[in-house]
Amino acid sequence: MEPNSLQWVGSPCGLHGPYIFYKAFQFHLEGKPRILSLGDFFFVRCTPKDPICIAELQLLWEERTSRQLLSSSKLYFLPEDTPQGRNSDHGEDEVIAVSEKVIVKLEDLVKWVHSDFSKWRCGLQAGSLKTEALARNGQKEALLKYRQSTLNSGLNFKDVLKEKADLGKYNLHF
Repeated sequence: MEPNSLQWVGSPCGLHGPYIFYKAFQFHLEGKPRILSLGDFFFVRCTPKDPICIAELQLLWEERTSRQLLSSSKLYFLPEDTPQGRNSDHGEDEVIAVSEKVIVKLEDLVKWVHSDFSKWRCGLQAGSLKTEALARNGQKEALLKYRQSTLNSGLNFKDVLKEKADLGKYNLHF
């Protein structure tokens, strides 16, 4: 895969009119391959002047006639990064969901993906474990629960999970 190319991961998961729906895609971030799949949360910055926010990948599709790759994500901002700002009613680790989903070309979404989240100072620090480490550390049960939650969505993510594991970049956050 070329460093600047986008590639679907796994088989299509649906067809509707001129659209083909997918579960995941692969791209390169800072020269390293990365896979994002439906339901993944990741940091984005829409423009250099915008604050970092959290994106939740909700839909991936290709328009068959134009071959355009598209995505739909839900964005979550810290209260202080919204027009109303943070107030006493907000929880310490609260984020505010944008009411509308953001639909953008996949090539634009990957430009937004942000790997430096040092400026995100809220919430609990997530520990990151590779799947191989889970088995060695006696946390197989946690891995199975995670996989069941993903697989119970009605979509079969086994092909995507295998691709993530093959990359060696499959991290679970607790």
